[in-house]
Amino acid sequence: MTDTPPDRLSTNPRSPHFDMDVLKRGIGIRFKDRVRNDVEEYSISEGWIRVAAGKTRDRHGNPLTIKLNGPVEAWFETPAEGEAETAED
Repeated sequence: MTDTPPDRLSTNPRSPHFDMDVLKRGIGIRFKDRVRNDVEEYSISEGWIRVAAGKTRDRHGNPLTIKLNGPVEAWFETPAEGEAETAED
């Protein structure tokens, strides 16, 4: 794995941008100079995030989301498996 998070990622398993291996490492998101923990999906190149709109649900039981535009920064919260071993040497 690389140390750069993907340009676009989603937490919804139905999305084509869902990647469980990347999500297991943990992703940190900074949006408009504020760290966010409630991000459902993001795109760094397009400059947006999707967050849940309260407790509102659609007819399938999925949370309704709103799209917020602005600068997005992402990072991995844990290092890659190979990088942790080399950092100790």
